[in-house]
Amino acid sequence: ERRAYSVNYKLSDQEAALYAKVTDYVREEMNRADRLGDKRKGTVGFALTILQRRLASSPEAIYQSLKRRRGRLARRLEEVKIQNRGLSELGNLKEMTAEEIDDLLDDAPDSEIEELENEVVDEATAAQTIQELQTEIMSLDKLESLARTVRQAGEDRKWNELSKLLQETPEMRDAEGHFRKLIIFTEHRDTLNYLHDRIAQLIGKPDAVVVIHGGVKREDRRKAQELFTQDKDVRILLATDAAGEGVNLQRANLMVNYDLPWNPNRLEQRF
Repeated sequence: ERRAYSVNYKLSDQEAALYAKVTDYVREEMNRADRLGDKRKGTVGFALTILQRRLASSPEAIYQSLKRRRGRLARRLEEVKIQNRGLSELGNLKEMTAEEIDDLLDDAPDSEIEELENEVVDEATAAQTIQELQTEIMSLDKLESLARTVRQAGEDRKWNELSKLLQETPEMRDAEGHFRKLIIFTEHRDTLNYLHDRIAQLIGKPDAVVVIHGGVKREDRRKAQELFTQDKDVRILLATDAAGEGVNLQRANLMVNYDLPWNPNRLEQRF
């Protein structure tokens, strides 16, 4: 029998302010993207949508994404100035229609999706002039500073709810009082690394947490799988959807979806 529950939480004032500011930025850039050709519009729209998803994932994910994007666009601006060329003449970013992106997300392995997401989030922009690009970089600089403040404040309401689940939920223990095995899925590598640090600190046993993501080699995935399924001291597996690709994890019956995937079929695969 499958039983699923949703945990609701309210953002802190700082988190809500960051959410509103990033959403305003995305809305403004989406409006500019509407004036572009079909393929470039699709790629920019995809990048901005990912930013919003990372915003909802964790303070670490949105901070690192904004930081990387601001840095890449700033380097692109310098290249334009040095080479005295137009924005459209630089870079080899693959541009795709919304339909092409949907097809890729449906069929590609987790590692390829992650690579594509990082590429477009870092580089896809609706800016068509140097002035527009400068304006966008200034906006990103302010958002990055705000995200850094939220990150350093350490008040992550989403993490607080997961922390309560790990410590207070009766279902986390078996009849003898031992901790059950638990799988936690996230969409984003930055969030996975963030959760690994927070959980290891919370339970005081870093070795009790193993990870699987798109950057983990197949042999190391098998090792993580074996540790999780066979070692009684390994309690938690942190994973992206790469864990659903040819890895048998039928050792746990508790799972947390820290983020939800693009494709509902991937959610079913997790279950």
